[in-house]
Amino acid sequence: MPTATHRTDVLVIGWGLAGLVAASEAAAAGKKVTIVDQEPRTNLGGQAWWSFGGLFFVDSPEQRRLGIRDSIELARQDWFGNAGFDRDEDLWPRRWAEAYLQFAHQEKRAWLREKGVGFFPIVGWAERGGYTATGPGNSVPRFHITWGTGPGIVAPFQAEVEAAEADGRITILPRHKVTSLTVEDGVVTGAEGEVLEPSGTGRGVASSRDVVDTFTVSAQATIVASGGIGGNHDLVRRSWPARLGTPPETMITGVPAYVDGSMQPVSEAAGARLINGDRMWHYVEGIQNWDPVWPDHGIRILPGPSSVWLDATGTRLPVPLFPGFDTLGTLAHLRATGYDHSWFVLSQKIIEKEFTLSGSEQNPDLTGKDVRLLAKSRLGKGAAGPVQAFMDKGADFVVREKLDDLIAGMQALPGGEALDPERVRFEVEARDREIDNDFTKDAQIAMLRSARAFRGDRLIRTASPHRILARDSGPLIAVKLHVLTRKSLGGIETDLSGRALGAGGAPVPGLYAAGEASGFGGGGVHGYRALEGTFVGGCLFSGRVAGRAAAAAV
Repeated sequence: MPTATHRTDVLVIGWGLAGLVAASEAAAAGKKVTIVDQEPRTNLGGQAWWSFGGLFFVDSPEQRRLGIRDSIELARQDWFGNAGFDRDEDLWPRRWAEAYLQFAHQEKRAWLREKGVGFFPIVGWAERGGYTATGPGNSVPRFHITWGTGPGIVAPFQAEVEAAEADGRITILPRHKVTSLTVEDGVVTGAEGEVLEPSGTGRGVASSRDVVDTFTVSAQATIVASGGIGGNHDLVRRSWPARLGTPPETMITGVPAYVDGSMQPVSEAAGARLINGDRMWHYVEGIQNWDPVWPDHGIRILPGPSSVWLDATGTRLPVPLFPGFDTLGTLAHLRATGYDHSWFVLSQKIIEKEFTLSGSEQNPDLTGKDVRLLAKSRLGKGAAGPVQAFMDKGADFVVREKLDDLIAGMQALPGGEALDPERVRFEVEARDREIDNDFTKDAQIAMLRSARAFRGDRLIRTASPHRILARDSGPLIAVKLHVLTRKSLGGIETDLSGRALGAGGAPVPGLYAAGEASGFGGGGVHGYRALEGTFVGGCLFSGRVAGRAAAAAV
């Protein structure tokens, strides 16, 4: 029998951003809330703390100041063209998409500003697409960077939760791993699980699973906000869809080990329906972290559009699979090559203008709200400090003065034996010949010039088109790229109140879901593809919805 027993109005499983938002909303409504998580308290904030803090807004003041003409109609066109909803299971995801678009267009920014969240004035252009108007991608820049990155977006909700904890409205139970949801007469009445031994591990560091006790929490409403599966490579491979080719034999990990999908079977056993498990979001610009925190720790390059992208053999990727244009299209293409890696080839001019690394810890200027460092790192000469550290210490970087030496360095890395030196030379030299005129048949170069028509790209994101092999372009750089696991796009099916739905489509009484555990809402609000800036935002929206609805129900 469990030796630790707790009673509460609302139980929140998981203290990532969605869980913090849900808990703060329920407590603000006057309910007693208990939060449980399997990790030590150093991990409060979950994955969001590690994030770049990008947020998707529609027709924001930041966009308008930069001359971007956005609208809810254009955003809807992009979202649905990107999502490709085509299943019976997409009923609720479609409804969540409509609701989220309205939130991103209207209340979202003002709500966050009221909580003290600010935004970097330059809007980023992620997932540029490169297809037709109704195809995948963002028609305009919509990626708004939080001033303070991930920690900046977590901070106000953590503060609200801790204030409620101080006055007794919220109880936080670290090292409590849920192993089952309790069900009585078809109603979810809380959870049971294991109390893990205390751990002093730092944020993101894998902790032990040694059990010292058991527990039970009785609750009138239970919200599952436990995240996705990206830290569990076996589960990622089992869920891998045939449309993306065969799963990689080797991958690196973009999330801590605790993102293990363990609440999926627990929720399903309690009656929740899991949908769209084959929809997922993994990056192909991953690099091995030279200073890892969690196992197989990888970092994603947020690339500008100029690097030449080659497959493992040295063949250039086809149109429009340029850096930053179509994440899953590029993943599917590369999986068909038979290799788990690819390459960027670029110049010093490109890396100092276009390379940003994803993650709060890789952006000390934005995370620390340091204006002086920001000006130096984003506008000064040379690569930003974290990028330079990877150039100096990263296992995947090759820096040389001459192309022959660069190719030899690429071949010396694991997997480099697949590279055809003559093909690499052919591709880079052919690309360089297209630079001399303002007009070109090379679609990537044409897109570079188009991108620089946007003030933000011209200022800090896209290098002036130049010959990579020109002597004054600086040393040549090659980067070996890996598949980096990141997000689940499917999950627990929910209605627009965040109530978990069962196999027959009826709500499971007492059970709610939010964040990545619910596919960021509905069981898959993104459909097959994400427009970026929508993961953190999806946690905010679905957590708010579930927290308010659970509070109203009790």
